[in-house]
Amino acid sequence: MSSARNKARTRAFQILFEADHRDVPVVEVLADWMRRARTPDEGTPQVGEYTVQLVEGYNKHAARIDDLISTYAVGWELDRMPMVDRNVLRLGAYELVWEDDVPDAVVLDEFVEIAKEYSTDESPAFVNGLLARLKELKPSLRAARD
Repeated sequence: MSSARNKARTRAFQILFEADHRDVPVVEVLADWMRRARTPDEGTPQVGEYTVQLVEGYNKHAARIDDLISTYAVGWELDRMPMVDRNVLRLGAYELVWEDDVPDAVVLDEFVEIAKEYSTDESPAFVNGLLARLKELKPSLRAARD
């Protein structure tokens, strides 16, 4: 998958993480990032269309996504999960179940890579396992999603 999509996913993850960490609505953090991106500062990351699509898509389905993660993360309660993992899973679940233009294997690989970069040594296997389970259930989840 393109490097642009990879960056978009990473930025979307960072926005969800910041919102979770600050306990503010994700759309508020997205708006902050977009405002900063319009300021000509070389250190400010750009917020592309796909980042916005992922964040807004997650926001629209947040309650259902958290419910899915809680249901299938055996032995883990959502609020006890490491914050990085929780937000990687939120975006991965959104893209897997609600976005149609990206192959499932790519979604899994991308979010496992984000977990490798930002979380613990155990996190990539945990993220991969849970997203793979959602991938298996995707036909029934999609039937119920709409």
